[in-house]
Amino acid sequence: MKPNDKQIGSSLNRVDGRLKVTGAAKYSAEYELPNLTYGVLVGSTIAKGRITSLDTKAAQNAPGVLAVISHLNSPKVPGFQPTGKEPSQPQTGGEPLKVFFDDKIRFNDQPIALVVADTLQRARHAARLVQAQYARETHQTNMVAGAKDAFLPSSAKKNPKSPMADYQRGQPDAYQTAALKIEQEYVIPTEHHHPMEMQSITAHWEAPDRLTLYDKTQGTIGTRRDFAKEWNLPEDHVKVIATYVGGAFGNALHSWPHESAAIIGAKVTGRPVKLMLTREQMFTMVGYRPYTWQKIGMSATADGRITAITHESIGQTSSYQEFTESTLQQTRMMYQSPNLTTRYRLAALDVSTPIWMRGPGEATGSFALESAMDEMAHLLKLDPMEFRLRNYTEQDPEKNRPWSTKFLRECYAKGAELVGWNKRQLQPGTLREGDWLLGYGMGVGTFGANRGAAHVSARLQPDGTVLLQCATTDIGPGTGTAMTQIAADTLGLPPERIRFELGQSGFPQAGSQGGSSTVNTVGQAVQDACLALKDRLRELAAPGTPAFATAKKEDVALTDGHLTLPGNAARVPFATLLQQPDAALVNVESKANGADKDKFSMYSFSVHFAEVAVHALTGEVRVRKLVSCADAGTIINLKTAANQMKGGAVGGIGMALMEHAVIDDRYGRYVTKDFADYHVPVQADAPAVEVFFVNQPDYHVNQLGTKGIGEIATIGVAPAIANAVFNATGKRVRELPITPDKLV
Repeated sequence: MKPNDKQIGSSLNRVDGRLKVTGAAKYSAEYELPNLTYGVLVGSTIAKGRITSLDTKAAQNAPGVLAVISHLNSPKVPGFQPTGKEPSQPQTGGEPLKVFFDDKIRFNDQPIALVVADTLQRARHAARLVQAQYARETHQTNMVAGAKDAFLPSSAKKNPKSPMADYQRGQPDAYQTAALKIEQEYVIPTEHHHPMEMQSITAHWEAPDRLTLYDKTQGTIGTRRDFAKEWNLPEDHVKVIATYVGGAFGNALHSWPHESAAIIGAKVTGRPVKLMLTREQMFTMVGYRPYTWQKIGMSATADGRITAITHESIGQTSSYQEFTESTLQQTRMMYQSPNLTTRYRLAALDVSTPIWMRGPGEATGSFALESAMDEMAHLLKLDPMEFRLRNYTEQDPEKNRPWSTKFLRECYAKGAELVGWNKRQLQPGTLREGDWLLGYGMGVGTFGANRGAAHVSARLQPDGTVLLQCATTDIGPGTGTAMTQIAADTLGLPPERIRFELGQSGFPQAGSQGGSSTVNTVGQAVQDACLALKDRLRELAAPGTPAFATAKKEDVALTDGHLTLPGNAARVPFATLLQQPDAALVNVESKANGADKDKFSMYSFSVHFAEVAVHALTGEVRVRKLVSCADAGTIINLKTAANQMKGGAVGGIGMALMEHAVIDDRYGRYVTKDFADYHVPVQADAPAVEVFFVNQPDYHVNQLGTKGIGEIATIGVAPAIANAVFNATGKRVRELPITPDKLV
């Protein structure tokens, strides 16, 4: 790397790319330990009731079986024991499922037993021999029926200022008395996370009070904290390793029953237990995007100024634990509206607990909001982009604060140019190529530019390389690569002289990888640690080379095995600096947003444009072109950032056209439980996605100017496609997915 070569903003290849494509990268289910055993879970076949008998004799006597564990013989888990404060109703918030704790069944395929054997094949065979009898109770898994008993989340009951509480600006439900208005309902069905790597864990009690977990998790520190609490252990007695994670969309942000089951199995057998869920179990045991009903009422003046919006939502949760998400957040701040009302409720069903899925509630809420914006624009006979521009917010109307930065106008202009928006016709069904109807649509997304606290250590090695360590994980976006680039620019070293290690709870602490916050948080910590390292080296060099005593740490560089100043004003060999023990080691904490967080509203923004073709006879929808434009602050790596946007866009195609978990309410069990019935986009479904970044820094978020990409890559894609389908056909589909039967 030449002295003036900048890594930030380049397209550096992934630093772990070779390891992954050659198979050298080791994932959680690939660790081989001495005396390793294998666990297989047995799930309930009813959705609600109690286990009246559990026959495990045949399984226990099967070849190679070491243990069959259930509520009948499971050791007591300290964190599962009653405290006298447990809630009895879902309205109180509830608590996670305690596996093998009692005979109660709360959802279909709830883990009721764990078989541990010396091989995976023997464990699978024995698991099929476990027989359970139940006392069935009437269950409710139908969202339409369950919504009749929807309730205000407990967090809103406790705190009227909670994001889940009812929100009011101006007059309530003011749209109802307006002359120009729309009022429509929108539905997002249950959708499931399906990363390439299924949830897996290898649990190993290295001593009675020391636990090591090789776990698929998005947060090693959070996982360590959860299981230290569950087993009443000091946190430093639990070690979590997740060096490589084979994709995750939020499902690995939570600690799940299968993890507890593996730990229990290892405790009972005294041997390490490896447990990987099946693809079918991924539908039932590790969360999903909840089924959500929404209703939007909107009014506007004849010249296209919004006068009122009411946005109501009912989200699905489990009967034993509340799950909430920010479905209504985008509505509160995206467009000018003097009157705005939002109401959020939950419906408790006899299903497992949902969890965040890429874009969390904002992806769900944007489908309703952005579809409604398109519907109102059509009513007003306005171009949908012009309608949005007429209601553009120059500051946050919810918090009454200025934006830290907002370049959404630039995204509108560039996206429209790239997709060929000028070809769009106001009258639906106008454009045609043979049997194919053509249409154009757009959808806007936003997500908070979040920043937490993180620690990063930096050490100068004797060979002149720099080692950085942090407990953060990398679920696929290229975290290690981005951190290497930040460190290279800060230190003045080529990227190949930087090594960034991550994914172990024993490294300096960081939060989970989720909420588009990793680069904002850990990236700033890397920069801070590298600056602190340079300052430490400067201090060490100062006694022998006075020029360093008055130098600024920003001017110090590590060049060709020497600590240097600009113009070679001073040079000190690394060997001289490393003579003292730990002389070149720093461990730096980078804290969350300071005063700026209270002065500005900090968000990333995106807009997605879709060109679709719909077959006039069959109703087949083909996405011919997607353009995704993002205002995401400084872009650290153009290649990996564009990959993030493209991956999110493909997920949005799935949301719009394919993904739909169907449950048979007679049994409370999913019918769509594999990739034959639950459809996700494949290569043929995804067009080439064009990506544009404004690439303007936001220094209110951090000194790097980053804002976050992961969530806005998906938020807004589904409504862009739905709006394009309407423009092509004149048929408005308000319940996803948009399948051919809804168009013919």
